[in-house]
Amino acid sequence: MKELKYLNKYLLKYKRLILLGTLFVIISNAFQIIPAQLVRHSINLVTDNISIYRALEGLSLQRDFFKVFAFGILLYAGLILLMALLRGFFLYLVRQTLIVMSRHVEFDLKNEIFQHYQALPLSFYRRNNTGDLMNRISEDVSRVRMYLGPAIMYGLQLITLFMMLIPVMFSISTTLTLYALIPLPLLSISIYFVNNIIERRSEQIQKSQSRLSTFVQEAFSGIRVLKSFNRENESLRKFELESDEYKRQSLKLTKVQALFFPIIMGLIGLSTILTIYAGSIEVISGNLTLGNIAEFIIYVNLLTWPVTSLGYTSSLVHRAEASQKRINEFLKTQPTIVSEKNLEKEIQGKIEFRNVTFIYPDTGITALKNISFTVNPGESLAIIGTTGSGKSTVSALAARLYDVREGEILIDDIPISHYSLHGLRKQIGYVPQDVFLFSDTIANNISFGLEEADEPKIIQAARDADVYTNIMAFPQGFNTRVGERGITLSGGQKQRVSIARAIVHNPKILMLDDALSAVDTKTENNILNSLKRIMLGRTTIIVSHRVSSAKMVNKIIVLVDGNIVEEGTHESLLAAKGFYKELYDKQTATDELQVAEE
Repeated sequence: MKELKYLNKYLLKYKRLILLGTLFVIISNAFQIIPAQLVRHSINLVTDNISIYRALEGLSLQRDFFKVFAFGILLYAGLILLMALLRGFFLYLVRQTLIVMSRHVEFDLKNEIFQHYQALPLSFYRRNNTGDLMNRISEDVSRVRMYLGPAIMYGLQLITLFMMLIPVMFSISTTLTLYALIPLPLLSISIYFVNNIIERRSEQIQKSQSRLSTFVQEAFSGIRVLKSFNRENESLRKFELESDEYKRQSLKLTKVQALFFPIIMGLIGLSTILTIYAGSIEVISGNLTLGNIAEFIIYVNLLTWPVTSLGYTSSLVHRAEASQKRINEFLKTQPTIVSEKNLEKEIQGKIEFRNVTFIYPDTGITALKNISFTVNPGESLAIIGTTGSGKSTVSALAARLYDVREGEILIDDIPISHYSLHGLRKQIGYVPQDVFLFSDTIANNISFGLEEADEPKIIQAARDADVYTNIMAFPQGFNTRVGERGITLSGGQKQRVSIARAIVHNPKILMLDDALSAVDTKTENNILNSLKRIMLGRTTIIVSHRVSSAKMVNKIIVLVDGNIVEEGTHESLLAAKGFYKELYDKQTATDELQVAEE
């Protein structure tokens, strides 16, 4: 139960529902104990008066005696029915408190996990696969809810019933009670050993479920690749292997769980036999009546479901503990990117890197090596380099998606770590290299960074990103829904919608991380011409491997293997005849060849 202690804060939050539920459990238990006593009285009424009834045979008094006798039996029957109805009503209230409580906790826990997920850095998502993250917020939380709802409810029913019923049984006959309870220690020992096996196998099932979820998620996300390479059958084969492993682990658990009910029902049946045997001796001895035996048999049957549910409840608790342990592992992962002073201020846009060296924490790859540069407010900077040179790392660090360990990054001469994350990022427009669009309308994707949708701003942002004409060509225009990850749009359209999303909230700093890689030269020139106006008055960083994107900026730095090898303007770098000039000549020749082919 150590891992489940984390949930105590939620149990305290909803203690009113738990207390009310416990009260209703006690009342419902009382209404199932009382009928057994009514049965005892009704049977004793019959056995005590049947001889009198027979003695009056042939006399007119027999009919009157029978009316009184029958009325007593009907009265007891009516009271037993009333007790059953009252018990049913309070069982309804039990579920309306304890089960409702579990749903509230499930809601709160899912929100807490999701909120915590969003606070964790990108390195966390590189270390963990999407299927595992989804499994912990869905499947694992559902298992925890089963502990908070059914397990607690059945546990309370068992505990309160034993506390109420055992004293009643001992008050009637100590001998009969001991005979009825003899199998229970054996039952507890059996459950203890079986549950240890269940706990181990439950953990294996959860791991297998995570792997299966991850595989399915990746298969659906990459469905176009699967189809284009004609690998559907291979994908199905791998799915069958993962699914077979999950089935195998589940069947192993089911075999163990199958032992519960035979063991429990056998021991309960033994209790009934022992009760009848011991009760018969007591009746013959004159210590008890036949009504007491019937009463005890009902008591033993009352214990049947709570004791039977003990195995089920124990299984729920152990599986919930395994799930909560997995949840706690993530919740204990602390966000590494936090604000040191929570500074909230409007920035001017000056960006400075001082001797920054950055190593990706999840891979150990050194992306930047002791680089320094400054971009003043309103200026523009292009970072040019080949694949793997560290270009994208610069924009990620400037948006504080990662923290540096060596060197320092300053915004307006203040360390970036002093700013509030929310306050800083809402003043930055960032277009990532890997464009992601939500499965929503184009308008909602563009307005994603706005507090409230503003149609004129959305339209203007679309024009500036040179995607307005494409959007209006769709039958529903801006209300066109894009597929998952924007699958219904072309690569260039997705990039331009992403640019519109970045500029719609008028950021102080604009960063384009290879944002024009999927557009042709003509579209690139149109977007760059629009960007000239957009860049006025705001700091802009353009990350690209294409030198054509760098012509209009104030300053260019060239990265090779994480080092700044050249720095200057477009003209000065061409005059230097270094790496930039070589790259420029190659790309210019390629562009001319493409134009000639067209």
